[in-house]
Amino acid sequence: MGKIDAKLAELGITLPEAPAPAANYVPYVISGKLLFISGQVSRNDAGFITGKLGADCTLEEGYAAARSCGLALIAQAKAACGGNLDRVARVVKLGGFVNCTPDFTAQPTVINGASDLMAEVFGDAGRHARAAVGAVLPLGVAVEIDAVFELA
Repeated sequence: MGKIDAKLAELGITLPEAPAPAANYVPYVISGKLLFISGQVSRNDAGFITGKLGADCTLEEGYAAARSCGLALIAQAKAACGGNLDRVARVVKLGGFVNCTPDFTAQPTVINGASDLMAEVFGDAGRHARAAVGAVLPLGVAVEIDAVFELA
């Protein structure tokens, strides 16, 4: 078991299966030492996590939705690395999109759900650059996040 898999086990985290793309794109691309992961939408065992922050979705639910996106990003990274998450040298950037009302301004707090997860799992290598914006999202999902990782 690798160092990152051991950390996941210590945290009691089980990664979901890396979701297949929903259209004509790939889940990730490796270019040199950079791993680009396509946007991962909020979902759990029951299906998509939907809702609009500022209307029918609480800040806590949004944070949990962003964390679910983070888990899917790590699952995609694991798939891209042939099952070896120790190949991740650092999380470079997260791009966070929050389905929200026009007056909702706590997008960064929502995306912290994924940012905090990256720091928990990867330590200092999980600290990253980030964007957090409001958007209308496909299928009514609450959150979508894409990522760039650096590989060792």
